[in-house]
Amino acid sequence: MKRKALVLDIDGTLTNSRKDITLATKTAIQAIMEKGHLCVLASGRPAPGMRRYERELELEKYGGYLLSQNGARILSSRTGEPIYQKALPLEIVPGLYEFALENGCGLATHKGDMVISAFAPDRYVSLEARINGMPMRQVERFPDFVDFDIYKCFMTADDRKAAVLERKLQKLYGEQAAIYRSEPFFIEIVPKGVDKGDSLRRLTEHTGIPREDVVCCGDGFNDISMLQYAGVGIAMGNAQQEVKDAADYVTATNDEDGIVEAIARFFHAPGDLADADAQ
Repeated sequence: MKRKALVLDIDGTLTNSRKDITLATKTAIQAIMEKGHLCVLASGRPAPGMRRYERELELEKYGGYLLSQNGARILSSRTGEPIYQKALPLEIVPGLYEFALENGCGLATHKGDMVISAFAPDRYVSLEARINGMPMRQVERFPDFVDFDIYKCFMTADDRKAAVLERKLQKLYGEQAAIYRSEPFFIEIVPKGVDKGDSLRRLTEHTGIPREDVVCCGDGFNDISMLQYAGVGIAMGNAQQEVKDAADYVTATNDEDGIVEAIARFFHAPGDLADADAQ
């Protein structure tokens, strides 16, 4: 009898194009949690932007976890308490601000349930606030304002420009932070050594579920590390090709209930909890 962990990215994976969890997906996830399996949401979003889906899936009841801000924080849904967190070094914030100013790109972070923007928000920073359901505040002196623990900064630009800026930032700050894109237009800047795969490793050590019993689903660049860590890494049909190349299996798209297909394939095999309980 094996207890498995289902680890899900949110945008483009758990949710459809309307940012909703379909009834079929919710029903399939809750069915395996009823059998004792664990559900984990792993996202670049801050925790306040994940709460809607945590509530919909009833993760507090079932004892799930949130890996927020690309794994910089791991929170227990049952207690609300962090079991791991790592903040960015604040000394890099002035340099990030000057870089964004010189390159004409967006720069923002989070404070509590608010998005803090260094400049007049572009459409991508506005998108971040909207999809997370968080209010946004523009501040005049971003480096002076950010004097509290932050777990992620992000820069925004059009796809091609973001790819170039990502490489430049890695050269400048790669010794102090982990820098990668979650979407073609989002450059994530998180604490050094932090990614979804590393935080998932920490979570499996905490829960005692071995990596071979972890099934991960994702669609974005920032999901690759956890797909590679998991026993089974699953790319959504709508995933970036690089993500599909890193996966063990490609399921249907997020608009075709790809999570339902993944659960049917990898959680209803001989020896899992569902079959053991059915015998």
